[in-house]
Amino acid sequence: MLEATNNNELPVIPGKRYFTIGEVSELCAVKPHVLRYWEQEFPQLSPIKRRGNRRYYQRQDVILIRQIRSLLYEHGFTIGGARQRLSGEESKADSEMSQQIVRQLRGELEEVLDILKR
Repeated sequence: MLEATNNNELPVIPGKRYFTIGEVSELCAVKPHVLRYWEQEFPQLSPIKRRGNRRYYQRQDVILIRQIRSLLYEHGFTIGGARQRLSGEESKADSEMSQQIVRQLRGELEEVLDILKR
């Protein structure tokens, strides 16, 4: 999703487990109030909230925010279009995973059938 040229503009994501909203704001070049708005608009984006409603983002949240930023600011998507694009990618990955599980189960069932036929 992110092109190499876009990655060079943004700082490298450090190897931490959790990031505050201020850190994510700097890592993604997006203001904190925009991040809070995106949380309402994109159901995939849900940071952990702890004491006093403080937000803690994980690495996959930062990557998702960079994807949202790229779709909105660089590719010209609307919020609705970006939401559809992201959910489409999610459902495609889910269907591929389901197909793999079905293939695996089918193979296991065929093995059981062969054992029973003996």
